[in-house]
Amino acid sequence: MRRPGVLALVLLCLVVQPAAAQDMRDKIAELLTFGSCGQPLCLDLDGQSTVHGAHFIPSVTTGAGTIQTFLNDAIALNASNFPISGTSGGLTVKFVGGLPVKTSSSLGPVFAERAQTLGRGRFLMGANLSGIRYKSLRGVPIDNFTLNFTHQDVGNPGLGDLPYENDLVQVRMSLYVDLLVSSFFASYGLFDGVDLSVAVPLVNTQIRGRSTAQILQIGGVSLHYFGGSATSPILQSSTATFGSATGVGDVAGRVKVRLFDGDRLGMAILGDVRLPTGDEKQLLGSGHTSIRGLVIISGRYGTFNPHINAGYFSRGSSDANNALIANGGFDQALNDWATLAVDVLSEWQVGDSKFDLPPTVSYVLPAVRSIDPTPIPNKADNRMNASMGFKFKFSGASTLVTNAQVPLIRGGLAPNITWTTGLEFNF
Repeated sequence: MRRPGVLALVLLCLVVQPAAAQDMRDKIAELLTFGSCGQPLCLDLDGQSTVHGAHFIPSVTTGAGTIQTFLNDAIALNASNFPISGTSGGLTVKFVGGLPVKTSSSLGPVFAERAQTLGRGRFLMGANLSGIRYKSLRGVPIDNFTLNFTHQDVGNPGLGDLPYENDLVQVRMSLYVDLLVSSFFASYGLFDGVDLSVAVPLVNTQIRGRSTAQILQIGGVSLHYFGGSATSPILQSSTATFGSATGVGDVAGRVKVRLFDGDRLGMAILGDVRLPTGDEKQLLGSGHTSIRGLVIISGRYGTFNPHINAGYFSRGSSDANNALIANGGFDQALNDWATLAVDVLSEWQVGDSKFDLPPTVSYVLPAVRSIDPTPIPNKADNRMNASMGFKFKFSGASTLVTNAQVPLIRGGLAPNITWTTGLEFNF
């Protein structure tokens, strides 16, 4: 029992930092705030031009405001639903005539589930450390993307009839988002075919970014600028932001019930509830209770163990889509002390996306044309990751876990790779 406690203390020390005083949800808005006005794309103007200082704010509200909300929600959801180790790793048993009979031929999968349960009175506990840097939003790199902010339509009959309505603020942005998640978990075999499990994540979220805004005076009249004067305007401005927060994420409770376990084939069901214990304002949790239900089918063919997991994921939020879960793969015992685990993990969006992209902006003068406020495509946030890992049993009941995931389908906020390492103790 000392080894899990020592491991937990080490991982805790690695990631704990003082929590940020300012809400992390405000950090992305800072990348659109230039000068001293204090509002995104509010221009600091003097004299008769003051009235023009707020003409780009409606574009921010309908455009970047939506994207900011989507990014924040995506970060929080990923922090809340970070993959947790399977409930029944290592050695699994069932009791026949009062005697324990081994039901596993490998050390089990890493993030997928197999039908076997631990066995009455048996424990599985451990900790994982996972790191991720998000690189794209619906396939668009977030370290180099451009947002276009159009002028408010203040004339008649449409946008562009007044020359200065053709002015455009173009913001080039580089954004970096990192998560470091330490998951501490324990499973207990309440009965031969029932496992209870709890997982407590410790989440560190970091955001840093830089942006440069350029005013394009297409209208030919100097009414919009970041500083200076109409005769000598400053048309470019830059800003940057950094934030970090650490705390407990959304705690998970799981129950797994084995329906049957034959010599070749087994079946089980699993329920997973994530409680909103993580601070949503600091992007450490989703702010909503989410529920997963899975049907698990797995086989045993010597040392080769295929499995399929299918189910439903209810995110518990009116702003996020639910998803169908479809996972499949195998774990292969290489010898008595090493197992290869390979899986494809996927989520498929249910219904039309609840994230509404800002619409294309149309001009009527001086020529009919249109501008897209954002390069982000309008598509479903389906996700599919290829997962490959190893488990190494190195002493008694101790197992070393390593794993890497790479995206096959980039829905929502996605990384290039997610790495995981940890220890499991089965007894």
